[in-house]
Amino acid sequence: MKIAHIVCSYPPYYGGMGNVVLQTVQELGKRGHEVEVFTPLYHTLPSTPPEELEPAGKQQVEYARRVTPSITYGNAARIPQVAHELDSFDVVHLHYPFYGTANLVRKWKEHNPYKPLVITYHMDSRSPGWKGLFFTYYNAFWMPKILGSADLLIGSSLEYIEKSDAFDLYTQQKDKWRALPFGVDIERFQPREKPADLFETAGYDITIPTLLFVGGMDKAHYFKGIDVFLKALLRLKKNEYTVQAFLVGDGDLRETYELTAKAYGLSDRVKFLGYVEEELLPYAYNAADLVILPSTTRGEAFGMVLLEAFASGVPVIASDLPGVRSVADEGGVLFPPGDDAALAEAIIEYFADGVDRKQFSTSVRNLAIEKYAWPRIVDDLEDWYMNLVNT
Repeated sequence: MKIAHIVCSYPPYYGGMGNVVLQTVQELGKRGHEVEVFTPLYHTLPSTPPEELEPAGKQQVEYARRVTPSITYGNAARIPQVAHELDSFDVVHLHYPFYGTANLVRKWKEHNPYKPLVITYHMDSRSPGWKGLFFTYYNAFWMPKILGSADLLIGSSLEYIEKSDAFDLYTQQKDKWRALPFGVDIERFQPREKPADLFETAGYDITIPTLLFVGGMDKAHYFKGIDVFLKALLRLKKNEYTVQAFLVGDGDLRETYELTAKAYGLSDRVKFLGYVEEELLPYAYNAADLVILPSTTRGEAFGMVLLEAFASGVPVIASDLPGVRSVADEGGVLFPPGDDAALAEAIIEYFADGVDRKQFSTSVRNLAIEKYAWPRIVDDLEDWYMNLVNT
């Protein structure tokens, strides 16, 4: 099959949507399908990653056609070229939200009613101020039209869809919806020895409990809850409980977070690694005893980092949010969103005497292998594509 994926962001830009698409199309490509990703040309390559990390196998950014947009704002972009390019594909797969381009795909579908259109609903859009008002209008007027144009609708979990802004459409067209969790590369992310060079460069003691956050640090990812994480670390410090943390990610909010950590007196126990290339990222997980996902809103619908942690043999503490909890509850601990006191308490409890952390590690690794390995996920997706094409 010839398959087009359309997404608003794509590696090397940090973001769950783009990473999901990359892993999906790589697996489809291995199976002999002709795949192309349409994504805006508006993210430049980040800075060089820390030299103390060693590559974990070359990870190429493949299948991407980076199209110059006519208009951009944040992760929104209008790429009108797609309307002239999609006719040659057997299946078109849109990843929503994609403001500026999603409605162009809907219009393309109107003129090509017999061409299968698949839409994955990744997340609700949340924002304060006027952007929040725009999202409310868009969700009420345009979203039903866009999602309603699809032949097949996918959510990472039905639990999330039932709590999401797409709930009304879900109740009206349940026959169109399928649940398909995201996956993880269990070969790239796997248990290894802790990278001693990383600890030495950071000035960390490798025996001290080590926490990890991975995620975007730009305005589009304001909901990641880094401020909650830093407040929890401050609580631990005030209670003379010693932990250390690595934060992986970059963006226009990173400097603000670094200044906050400094103001809290955490500079000696919180290290911002910035952007870490895909082939080096697994070693950041290998440095961690525990991965933290402190997101605050339904903008976080699943949490790819949870699966990367599981595959690396690292348990998680995550916010109790729809979609997120369906994953995190299997291999970690949940805490109320935004509650830094509860997060601090959960961290202390995990490292308490008597907790079998080795068993935790084995359990989450097995979970990744048995439930979330990409080949199993793409088996289902490939079957759905074939059914649509042959209908």
